[in-house]
Amino acid sequence: MATDDNRKRAVLIDIETFEKIEEILESFGLGKYMEEVEIEEALSSDMARKYYNTIKKELT
Repeated sequence: MATDDNRKRAVLIDIETFEKIEEILESFGLGKYMEEVEIEEALSSDMARKYYNTIKKELT
């Protein structure tokens, strides 16, 4: 489907192609996130527990 100035505005694809595109995009996003957090310092188990309890309190 195109607009009056002949620019595309919609695309019709089969569900298998859509699912493959979706999977690729999710994998790419996960990979980028993993790269970003790779440089972060890991929390000690004590610090992780304190952080978890803080989040838990905020949610209740």
